[in-house]
Amino acid sequence: MQLNRRTQSFRDRYGTWAVLAGAGEGLGAAFAMDLARRGMNVLLIARREHQIATVAAEIQSTYEVQARCLACDLGLAKTISEIETEVADKEVGVLVYNAAHIPIGCFLDIDASDIEQALAVNVRGPIALIHSLVPGMQTRQRGGIVLMSSLAGLQGAHGLVTYSSSKAFNIILGEGLWRELREHGIDVVTCIAGAVRTPGYARYSSRDTPGILDPETVARQALDALPNGPRFIPGLTNRFSAQLLTRLLPRKAAIALLANASHRRD
Repeated sequence: MQLNRRTQSFRDRYGTWAVLAGAGEGLGAAFAMDLARRGMNVLLIARREHQIATVAAEIQSTYEVQARCLACDLGLAKTISEIETEVADKEVGVLVYNAAHIPIGCFLDIDASDIEQALAVNVRGPIALIHSLVPGMQTRQRGGIVLMSSLAGLQGAHGLVTYSSSKAFNIILGEGLWRELREHGIDVVTCIAGAVRTPGYARYSSRDTPGILDPETVARQALDALPNGPRFIPGLTNRFSAQLLTRLLPRKAAIALLANASHRRD
């Protein structure tokens, strides 16, 4: 059975539709394009309708798949019911949760509403979508979940306290789900990315950092790693950095190193 699953096409293994949260640009758009290349129909979710409409148009002009758009705020509880309505007639085989809200600055200087939005999008969002969409996968005994995390989630990150904490949560969430869901034919991987050359990164930093990857590379490698779970770090430089931060350096030194790297990107 395991051999048969490994020789199946991506669509045959997981299903006909993929839901992408945070699909408007950069890494989310790259995931959408790669899933379409693998033969999956895609539902693109992001706040800015014009962005996902552009991605959907490119997909439909390039691949023989369907691309649907849902403009909504994943930080709002009502969004889950909107997504459930949209996928009611679709066999959702893959969920990619790429959406993130990133408050930047010293924790006590950030407005509480900004922190709440980060918790809503980065923590409650993936929990709610998994709880909503995965029972169907469980019934069909096939499916896949990709959670996007970050090297910042491996230790405390100065100036990114809420974000790094939420990404640590997603690493542990993915590991637990990988173990729980594997017996139901559902693969789970948390992609722990370093710097990715996206519009969001460009807004945060004016220079490339060592090991930075193009979004297309990260999306392709993460989807290739989905059957293997529970965590995957794209890029040799990033894998070395993860070993350095989590195994080789004392905890205080790892926190300081990441803080210094963050300041150098300013």
